[in-house]
Amino acid sequence: MTYIITDQSGIPLPVLFRLLQYRELIPRLEEALGKFSKRDSAEVIQPVRSTVPLQKHDGFLGLMPTYMENDGVLSTKLVCFYNREAGSSLPGVQATVVLLDPEYGNVKAVIDGEVITAMRTAAVSAISAKLLMHPEAEVLAILGTGKQALSHYNVFTEIFPFKEVRVWGRTREGAERFVRSVGGAARACGSAEEAVRGADVIVTVTGSTKPVLFGQWVKPGAHVAAVGACRPDWREMDDVLMKEAVVYADSREGAIAESGDVVLSGAEVFAELGDVINGTKPALREKTTVFKSLGMGVEDAVSAKLVFDQWKATARRL
Repeated sequence: MTYIITDQSGIPLPVLFRLLQYRELIPRLEEALGKFSKRDSAEVIQPVRSTVPLQKHDGFLGLMPTYMENDGVLSTKLVCFYNREAGSSLPGVQATVVLLDPEYGNVKAVIDGEVITAMRTAAVSAISAKLLMHPEAEVLAILGTGKQALSHYNVFTEIFPFKEVRVWGRTREGAERFVRSVGGAARACGSAEEAVRGADVIVTVTGSTKPVLFGQWVKPGAHVAAVGACRPDWREMDDVLMKEAVVYADSREGAIAESGDVVLSGAEVFAELGDVINGTKPALREKTTVFKSLGMGVEDAVSAKLVFDQWKATARRL
């Protein structure tokens, strides 16, 4: 039997948020990142995301399959992402995750990917901060005001005791609207530089194709979680930052193939987060660090399995 878990039928999105909690998701993602970096085919088989250009609509379709043999998980995510005009009412990202039975090949569940993508991406950024930021970090800056900005705000303020949160968006109105949406517990900034100067942790979650974060603004020892610019000719960060910082990634192969910040700057990827989790590479907290997030199928697989297992357990109690 196939279960449809979406905002169209089955479980609505608010319930998906309840099924997917950061306290349960983060340790599962940490384990998955470690397994991925071991490059053991019995643990994780995950090719680099393949893409189909949607030239008429200035977008791409990405396919993200993953097989975790030891865990019995087979899944793929289909994600469309677009370079939208400023002020566009159309979504920048749309995603669906499909869970399959690895033995029989049938579809077990089709799950709306909006919540999974937002929460697993933010959770992995939080893992990067847990590993790489200064332990006494007090100031968080978020560049961007969309869904990823909100999910990052939620998880970073849930698990870290920041004393100040600053937000910048392409428009002042967007930044102020974001601040109101989180109950005024952040400060809207008039420029990206104002938001970033002196910040201990910086999150970039923009739709920009050109740098919005410049190395001269970033204080030594800060940690950057860079989420946007997922194409080899798109950027969020300038060469100064990329060459001066120690660069970590979720996937080395993914960063080299897909990240314009890495490709165009010529920066070297020092390690994957999984390498740090496995103890094979150090967490250089005393240095300025950049975590380049591209997103991986294994993150979707683990998240989708958690949603599916929680949903089945909830359904049995009804």
